[in-house]
Amino acid sequence: MAERNSYDRQLRAIGQSLEAQRIRLFKLHCQGDRFVVTGEPEKETSLLAMLRDWQKRNRRSGTAASLTFTSQDIAQLDRQGRTHRSKSDQLPDFHSPANMLRTVGAHLEAKNAELIELEKKELSFTIVTRNRGGHPEFEERSLGSFYNLFIRLHENRKRQP
Repeated sequence: MAERNSYDRQLRAIGQSLEAQRIRLFKLHCQGDRFVVTGEPEKETSLLAMLRDWQKRNRRSGTAASLTFTSQDIAQLDRQGRTHRSKSDQLPDFHSPANMLRTVGAHLEAKNAELIELEKKELSFTIVTRNRGGHPEFEERSLGSFYNLFIRLHENRKRQP
């Protein structure tokens, strides 16, 4: 089981990796102490990008890419991400995968829920968790429904030294 008290940190690190790979729509599964993400990078529109995409499709079977993140991977991504984050008081981009996933992670921690599966769609998240009693719970939430929590989390981090 993933460390329940650090979903915000774990999911933010995974989000930074997905952002770097231009993966915005994905499914994330918790498998023991690892996270498996399935998704495709956004399509680029330049001619060179289309050529690269065509070459990639010829080299693989056409199934969606699958990425696995272990706790060691997440710790390394977290260290790398820390060096790129600024200490400014400026509000970060809510729509970036890292910030959205960090916010969902904080939501999971507040519910004291264990993540089973998360799907990021165009305008929503589908979240499957296990509650304290061991029963599965299903949530379909719009992105906007997390915005107030995102603002509160940012305000709390600004107050910390």
